[in-house]
This record gives sequence, C-alpha cells and structure tokens, in this order.
Amino acid sequence: MECRVCDGINLHVVLDLGHQPWCNNFLTESQVNKEPKYPLRLLYCNDCCTSQLDYTVDKEIMFSNHTYLSGITKSLSEHFLVIAKEVDKRFGSEFRAKTILDIGSNDGTQLKHYQDLGWNVLGVESSKKTAEIANKNNILTLNRFFNLDCIKEINLKFSIINAAGVFFHLEELHSVTKAIKFGLEKNGIFVVQFLYMKSIMENNAFDQIYHEHLLYYTLRTIQQLLKRHDLEMFDAYLSSIHGGQMIAFVGHPGERAKTERLAQLEKQEVESKCNDKNSYIEFAKRVDAIKIRDLEFLSNRRAEGKRIYGMGAPVKGNTLLNYFGVGPSTIEYLLEKNELRKGLYSPGMHIPILLETEMGEWPDVFYVLAWNFKSEILKNHQHMIDQGVEFYFPIDPK
Repeated sequence: MECRVCDGINLHVVLDLGHQPWCNNFLTESQVNKEPKYPLRLLYCNDCCTSQLDYTVDKEIMFSNHTYLSGITKSLSEHFLVIAKEVDKRFGSEFRAKTILDIGSNDGTQLKHYQDLGWNVLGVESSKKTAEIANKNNILTLNRFFNLDCIKEINLKFSIINAAGVFFHLEELHSVTKAIKFGLEKNGIFVVQFLYMKSIMENNAFDQIYHEHLLYYTLRTIQQLLKRHDLEMFDAYLSSIHGGQMIAFVGHPGERAKTERLAQLEKQEVESKCNDKNSYIEFAKRVDAIKIRDLEFLSNRRAEGKRIYGMGAPVKGNTLLNYFGVGPSTIEYLLEKNELRKGLYSPGMHIPILLETEMGEWPDVFYVLAWNFKSEILKNHQHMIDQGVEFYFPIDPK
C-alpha cells in the first residue's frame, strides 16, 4: 500500500492485533457469529514516520449508523466547553460574524457550547441517527460525509473549522484537508484534536488502535500532511482527555506567529524518539506483556469465584477484548450508559450489554474498559468501592 500521508511505499508492520471485527459494530442476538473480520495491523512509514492501518473498512460501513454519542460522558462535554471558551476568548473578537463548522459533529455537544457563546454553528455528521439527535436539539447539522465536494456545496467561509476526534478517521484524507483549506476565512483557524501517538506509546494504550482510527499522528507527522495542503500549525498543547489528546491550532501559512509552547512540544518529540521505528517495536513488546498480565488477573479472579463485569463498552475496549480473547465466560456483562446499545452484544466476543439502570446485584470486579474517564468513574462509583467492589484499569495513563 501507499502511505496515507506521503504516498511512500516503504512501510513496515510494527504491531499486529490479528483479525478483528469492526469494533463499533454492536450486534443484535440474530447477528451474533455473522460478522466479518478484518486485519488490524499498525504500519510505520519509513519515509515520513506516520503510523497507520494498512486495511480500510469502508467509511459507509463504519460511520453511516454508528452508536457513539459524545454527550453521554460529562467529562467529555466539560472538555468541549473548555475548548469553546478558549477559542472564543482568544479569537472571537477577530471575526465580524463568528461562524464555526464542526466536522464529524456527532450529537452536537461541541457546537452547543459554541452556540451558547454566541457563535453561528453548522455541523456535518455522517451518522443519520446521530445527526437527527443534533437537529432535534436545534444544532443545525447536515447528514453526510465531509469532503471537498461537501464544502463547495456549502459554499461558505468559516471563522473556525473544528475536528474533535475525527481527523485520524479519514478515508478521504486529502479531500478533507483540501476542504478545510477551502473553507477557512483568510484569518480562520482549524482547531484539530487528535489522539497523540507519543501518549499512546507512553501509556501503552494499544486499545486506541482500531479500524475507525486509520492514522496515529505526532506533531511531526500531522504537520507534514498540513504542509502538503498549504496549511500551517501555529500552536498546540496536550490535553489529558482520552489519555492524552493533542489540541492544535492551524491556519493559512504566515497568518499567525508560531508559539513557544509548540516549539517546546516539538523539541520533546525529538528527545523522546517517538517518531523512530524502534519506539514502535518496543511498544509492541509492552503490549504483549500487558496481555499476559491481564489474562492472569482475570483468570485468578474467576478461579476465586468472583463475578466480573466490564465497565463501559467503548470501541477501544473491544480491540482489547478481541486481542485478549476475553468473552462472556470471563466477563458476564459490559455496563453502559448509552441507550443506543441497549440489548446488544459486543463485536467479536459477544458479551451482552447491560445498561447501568438495569443493573441489580453488583459484581465483585469491574474491569474498566473506559479507562480514559478514570476520575469520573471512580467518583461516580465511590459507594461501590467503599463496599469492596474492585475497579481494575487495564490501561492506566500517566
């Protein structure tokens, strides 16, 4: 294959997680054992250092009817509010008509915060049900995939274009990046949030590798993509959300001075050698060690006669469960808040989903798959901890 960023052909497999289902494909009972599986391999480009998947599940399969809702988690909504307030305070006064376009806008949670601050908002969301939720909540949302054709049909320039957790999903990567360039006002800003590969490796968060995430950026690699399409990053900082997500600010070249904190982050990347192939090889060794450790933990707890539930049913959790081969004989249920997953089964391992409102007797152990919301989970379930319920985190970010 060709590199998704630079078109090079000198790529090397650095982590193989086997054949897995599309891990957001929660199943009805009749669909169990009828799901396709695809290779899940992480490749490293020896030319531009970008890590990426070598297999693409069609975007129409993954994103036309997905069940993820960003408004479910309080801490994520609070994070979006912080971003909106920061952008409004730093840049809002520069624009006569404060307009924002959100790519992959989901249920409109991010845009709602901007709307409350006086911005004119527009979302583009590929999932029909999710777009309907946003529109019902008075967040104007187009139900379609965003690309160059889409922005030309919209035919507007925006003060801010936002991409929160979507820019590394893109099958049409270059068309979307061209569309961002096309849709920005002269002094407009592209606010992009992306899983940061340096943090993924430091946290051993291999479960964030799944078919929806086609690319795994560092500052070095994403800037090569932006430069290719005549865009320039001028600022960035690392947020703790999702175990380490980069928040970056991008504009047309020469419009804004680059910040010192961006320079410091770039320096830290060089010092950490996170863009070197050997760092990926060592990361893969640590992943194998985690698998051995956690299978032993789960086996011991079951041998002790303890009941184990999964806390949360995030997509990344299904990567972990499928790679470990952990199913309902070990974990009885995955406990969820999301009503769209009521009565469904997890992809691959087919663990039944139980809504929090349906839970009766507590388990002895929660195997916490939604580890990126550790603080919120521990706070919300302190009463269980006080009664002796064990909360185990397979990934514990630094």
